Amino acid sequence: MAEIIRLKAPGSVEQLELATVALGPPARGEVRLRQTAIGVNFIDIYQRMGLYALPAEAVPGVEAIGVVAALGEDVTGLKVGDRVAYAGAPVGAYASERNLPACRCVKLPETVADEAVAAAFLKGITAHMLLDRVFPVGRGTTILVHSAAGGLGQLLTRWASALGAVVIGTVGSQTKAEIARGAGAHHTIVGRDADFAAAVADITGGRGVDVAYDGIGGTTLQRTLGCVRPFGVVASIGQSGGPIAPIDVNDLGPRRSLMLARPSVMAYVNDAAEYRRAAERVLAALADGVLRSTGIAYGLRDAARAQADLEAGRTAGALYLVP
Repeated sequence: MAEIIRLKAPGSVEQLELATVALGPPARGEVRLRQTAIGVNFIDIYQRMGLYALPAEAVPGVEAIGVVAALGEDVTGLKVGDRVAYAGAPVGAYASERNLPACRCVKLPETVADEAVAAAFLKGITAHMLLDRVFPVGRGTTILVHSAAGGLGQLLTRWASALGAVVIGTVGSQTKAEIARGAGAHHTIVGRDADFAAAVADITGGRGVDVAYDGIGGTTLQRTLGCVRPFGVVASIGQSGGPIAPIDVNDLGPRRSLMLARPSVMAYVNDAAEYRRAAERVLAALADGVLRSTGIAYGLRDAARAQADLEAGRTAGALYLVP
């Protein structure tokens, strides 16, 4: 029997309920995983709220770490006892055990702990997508990271800093500013109501950043357009602060000459080659110490509380569930 967190209907965290189910054997091409740590992401909240539709009584969650407990037919390259991570579809990670396609599983280095991977795997892949695919970041690049003390924000900051970029991070408090600076931010802008566009102009001598990453949404995206240099990129990657207001194409150009990206990490990991390449880069960065992320553990039964804390901004760093 496996414990799962089931979504009764779209809505608040009260719609998440603990249940027990019997799992059948893994199908052809599948493995059964005994899960040890399950990543909690904003996409889980969007699914719970109905922004990204799930089937009735679905199990949310898109990433986890586990040990292979059984193999279906035609599975090669894996054996019982292997430690693996996975991310992407099909959803269903909020579970103590589950069956899933073997092609999703990526073997873990012995030197990297389950908890470290759970705090950084999908978020690290997202960071790779943003720093490598959306806008190639390297020495001499200046970037703006909103929520720089959050789980994704810290990873973006660490990785971009290691690549030689100058990182400007926005945070909600002095405590979170210290966290962002510890992750490698060169400049921090503190306060939810701060005039970050003016601060960025001051820091960059009026030039603006090369690329800005906004996972807050609400009115923040519109304000972020004023932070980026001509022919720079604004990447909209979430809406933790509320729905994104419509943007007039004239706000992008021709005067500003901006490029607006709305990349999806789920689309990124659906490309098998990109998924493997990004996953290997993330695991190597974790093993080398380039990437680190503070993680806060919750019991699987406390999934609703974990989501509520993440949604309310009561945490810094990544959250994960332990069955």
